[in-house]
Amino acid sequence: MTDTRRRVKLYALNADRQWDDRGTGHVSSCYVERLKGTSLLVRAESDGSLLLESKIQPDTAYQKQQDTLIVWSEGDNFDLALSFQEKAGCDEIWEKICQVQGKDPSVEITQDIVEESEDERFDEMSDSVQPVELPACEMGRLEDISELVNSCLVSPARKDKLAAALESQNYIKKLLNLFHMCEDIENIEGLHHLYEIFKSIFLLNKNALFDTMFADDTIFDVVGCLEYDPGLPQPKKHREYLRELAKFREAIPIKNKDLLAKIHQTYRVQYIQDIVLPTPTVFEDNLLSTLSSFIFFNKVEIVKLIEEDEKFLTDLFKLLMDNKTPDTKRRDLVLFLKEFCNFSQNLQPQDKDAFYKTLVSLGILPALEITLSINDQKTKTASIDILTYIVEFSPSVMRDHTLQQANITKEEKMLLNVVIEQMLRDRDPELGGAVQLMGVLRILLDPESMLASVNKSEKADFLNFFYKHSIQTLIAPLLGNTTGEKPLKEDYHTVQLLGLVLELLSFCVEHHTYHIKTCILNKDLLRRILVLMRSTHTFLVLGALRFMRKIIALKDEYYNRYIIKGNLFAPVIDAFLRNNGRYNLLDSAILELFEFIKLEDIKSLCSHVVENYGKILEDVEYVQTFKALKSRYDQHQDKLKERDRVSGSVGVAEAVVPSLLRTRYRREARAPDDEEEMWFNDDDELDDEPPLDQPAPHTHPHPQPHNHAHAHHALDAIGKIVEKKVCSNTETVNGPSRVLLSTTTASKPTHTDVQGLVDYDADSDEEEEGGGGGGGGTEERDAKRPRLA
Repeated sequence: MTDTRRRVKLYALNADRQWDDRGTGHVSSCYVERLKGTSLLVRAESDGSLLLESKIQPDTAYQKQQDTLIVWSEGDNFDLALSFQEKAGCDEIWEKICQVQGKDPSVEITQDIVEESEDERFDEMSDSVQPVELPACEMGRLEDISELVNSCLVSPARKDKLAAALESQNYIKKLLNLFHMCEDIENIEGLHHLYEIFKSIFLLNKNALFDTMFADDTIFDVVGCLEYDPGLPQPKKHREYLRELAKFREAIPIKNKDLLAKIHQTYRVQYIQDIVLPTPTVFEDNLLSTLSSFIFFNKVEIVKLIEEDEKFLTDLFKLLMDNKTPDTKRRDLVLFLKEFCNFSQNLQPQDKDAFYKTLVSLGILPALEITLSINDQKTKTASIDILTYIVEFSPSVMRDHTLQQANITKEEKMLLNVVIEQMLRDRDPELGGAVQLMGVLRILLDPESMLASVNKSEKADFLNFFYKHSIQTLIAPLLGNTTGEKPLKEDYHTVQLLGLVLELLSFCVEHHTYHIKTCILNKDLLRRILVLMRSTHTFLVLGALRFMRKIIALKDEYYNRYIIKGNLFAPVIDAFLRNNGRYNLLDSAILELFEFIKLEDIKSLCSHVVENYGKILEDVEYVQTFKALKSRYDQHQDKLKERDRVSGSVGVAEAVVPSLLRTRYRREARAPDDEEEMWFNDDDELDDEPPLDQPAPHTHPHPQPHNHAHAHHALDAIGKIVEKKVCSNTETVNGPSRVLLSTTTASKPTHTDVQGLVDYDADSDEEEEGGGGGGGGTEERDAKRPRLA
């Protein structure tokens, strides 16, 4: 058997900062003669080919992440990662790496690049006395400057000293002057050195230096220095893009100059981080944290400045809601709002709450009702993004808005129905917008997100609204496509859309009880959904089956009777037979459905399946599910037959015993009531006397003389039962197993509806499910029922 502990996926970081999957295999560590050292080997799972052969270098920084991931860097900008299937395998390889490097396996990184040795600490002590001396900023000293800057990156203290020197001597602007000179005389070697210098300055991670480099008069020169990557045959044209191709669109003229400057700066710095700077290694990425923070705080400041300008936002929403606004202008307004909401994700929770309250008060939700329905794809996509931001942060905002529309807005104009309609009308082949809107609806319909609501009636009110005004819109395409025995449309777009609808309905079945049940039963929805079992698309068949499985999982007898009455297992059995025993997901899902019925002992469904499809399924032998169902069914039937037999044999005794017991066991004088009680409960030791479902009617309160022989026979039978119970001394308190012959002494009978003196306590589903939970009631009842001696 393959050792899954060593099973791994090999990843390599590409130029776009995305991890590429290089294959799945098994990792080992052994000594490789050719590499002269212990190495990590990964051989492909499929054909055994070598995916990785990497020598464990004593100075390479290996990092362990999330218990099952090992990451390291090999050479410049070449990062590798092993993702283990099991934690144990990751621990074994990590111990081998730490053993080679002489490290404690409890560490999460073997060579911390910010960790200093004792020698470095002594060096830093001398550095604290003498600051870093920068070479003269001349063209002939660029190589020396580059080497000095790179050497300072290994120690935090030296980085601080270098940053202080660069700032105090205004060295960055001097370097940019050299950049102009090198570019004018086309000194390519000098430009390559400047690229390395400024790349290292970014890794110093100092905010004061960023303020200098990102100023309006210097940022384009910094971008120019980063165009001359020595690893590229030709320099990039980032400055040309930023100056000429990237156009700034003002949805509404911005009069605040500080705000305008901050927007421009943030866009350019984001461009530097995402595009201009080379892809950082896993460890260099941490060294750019200050750059990320610079962008973060810029975005926060932009949001604050816009919020403070009330006239700006008021004019924006007024223009957005105006019917005379051209679609192109409205698109720019919506795109601006999308970026505005995107920037707001950087706010603290309390600030974000105030931000969305401001947007709602200005009319963002009525505006979305308009923009979601516009045919322009960019406008619609941006509107969906804005709605997603709002609902993910506070779904109650949209629920409250929806409930306010209940009596004042036409159904088709209500925002909730607009969202559903746009989901169903998405023309994107991949249904990107529909998937996003389905996620929005799922959040809105999730009862768990309603529990913490200030308005305690929000859950009931919103669900009532949805099932009254919106559910018919959601299920309309499903009902329209299932009018026959097969789906009317089978094109990819339609079935993908129906798959989303099924997923949302399955969610409703799982989380809503009364409302969705009423909808399913009234509209015969399950029958229509099971028409999709005839689809040629397996994922849609599985979606319909999953919906039925969610219903059966509830073990609700209303649903069970609905399924039985409608014979709704027929499409499932038909799909199972058409699959013809192929080992696939459909086969497993159908078998799991019947396995659940068997394990949960859902008697009504078990009987229905066996009685209607037993002969069809009895030949299925590669699993024991259906044979076990048949066996369970037979056990139920045997119990019922045994009860019927005992009911017939004891019926005569019920007619004659009362008067004889009355003469034998005299009670105190009371109202002329001939009824007394005897309880026969099923017991494991009385296999020949099982309980009955129904006691026979007491039709002869006064037996005739010629029936005395039958009476004596019945009394003998009863006496034997009582004697067996007394002698065995096996009285079960918790549960239905009890045979007692009782009479009351002075009080009236505890059951006024008993029929004669014999009461049969049959074992019921409720008692089985209760597991003896009614034991306390039994003890209390026994206290009122003294036994006969």
